[in-house]
Amino acid sequence: MKFSEEQVKQQLKELIEWHITPGGEIQKTYLLKNFLESINFINRLAKYAEEVQHHPDLFISWNKVKVTLITHDCDGLSEKDFEFAKKADQIFGEKNE
Repeated sequence: MKFSEEQVKQQLKELIEWHITPGGEIQKTYLLKNFLESINFINRLAKYAEEVQHHPDLFISWNKVKVTLITHDCDGLSEKDFEFAKKADQIFGEKNE
């Protein structure tokens, strides 16, 4: 179910460094040590995306990974996007474990 503007604002308060794009998606850029670490991070995100059947747009530029989320089924932001954002932050935090 598509979140209202107020729900989106509330959910964004719970996330660090995520923002709304002009296209209405939520987005964050992660800074990693090098290309290999970026690839490993993307692989972990891809595995989670397959598990939950919610697939972000991913852009990699050497040590930066940009994650963009929107729920195409409802043409907006939904709980799926914010849950994925939280999981992406968790995965990023675990990268050195």
